[in-house]
Amino acid sequence: MKKVAIVFTGGTISMKVDERLKAAIPALEDEEIVATVTGIEKMAEIKLFHFGAYPGPHMTPSLMVKLSKLVQNIISREDIEGVVITHGTDCLEETAYFLDLSIKTDKPIVLTGSMRNSSELGYDGPANLSASICTICSEESKGKGVLVVMNNQVNAADEVTKTHTLSLDTFQSMDFGPLGIVDQDKVIYYRDRKSRTIIPVSEIEPKIALIKTAVGMDSDYMDYVLDRGYKGIVIEAMGRGNVPPAMVEGIERAIKSGIPVVLVSRCPKGRVLDTYGYEGGGRGLREMGIILGDNLSGQKARIKLMLVLGMTQEIERVQQVFEHDLYTKK
Repeated sequence: MKKVAIVFTGGTISMKVDERLKAAIPALEDEEIVATVTGIEKMAEIKLFHFGAYPGPHMTPSLMVKLSKLVQNIISREDIEGVVITHGTDCLEETAYFLDLSIKTDKPIVLTGSMRNSSELGYDGPANLSASICTICSEESKGKGVLVVMNNQVNAADEVTKTHTLSLDTFQSMDFGPLGIVDQDKVIYYRDRKSRTIIPVSEIEPKIALIKTAVGMDSDYMDYVLDRGYKGIVIEAMGRGNVPPAMVEGIERAIKSGIPVVLVSRCPKGRVLDTYGYEGGGRGLREMGIILGDNLSGQKARIKLMLVLGMTQEIERVQQVFEHDLYTKK
């Protein structure tokens, strides 16, 4: 029987309603969560690891580094088939992408959680945990990088995002759809994921700002983060990768100061490109030295820039990783 490690980090899957507060809080022990999965002993031999009881918003980049190192140690064991990680859904996609970038292995790593706590009818934690274990046990899951399994769908860490505050099918790959599904304890893959970029973790640069563009914005936020000593900036631009004209001055100041500025779109689908030549358009920003972030979301581009700047401070190399994937591994 295959041995599957489960690393518990917290999230709604470990919560129940406190009668005094009338609100959900971390409460379940790791063993209690596992006990909710009926017949788990027939699926795999389970090894438990406790990392913490963090609600999603309590996760930090430094905790992600610690989690990455723990998972790398576990996955290196010959007797471990793969690792399931329970996590709060609010930032699950960011941790999943961090691990996807930082861990080089063919063994499957799956993140999962739940949208309903254990006090609610229809608590989805057991089903998600069960589907995640099935995914680990599938031979076809090898070499696919870090996966997110929720609501019987299997998604790639670099593609998936949380799309709804409440729905059980909140995790979606907006552009391309799921890699596959879990049906009657069997994983069925319909497509492969694109090649991965691996950035080995030694250290990271946590001071990365994320600025969302909106109509009429100027350079005030840019000036603020530069004056506060931020080492990198991600801009969620409009549409194809364009900003209001009054933001251009701040972007230029950052680039001339040697601060990498990565451009992504605030649109939930599609990639950025230097299509437009008007003031604030992508062509001028590109000529200025801005880095294109392809179809990454702002939060994922920020995670990637943290890791890249932990590896190199050279703007040319940062641009290569984002735009040309010179560090790509299958």
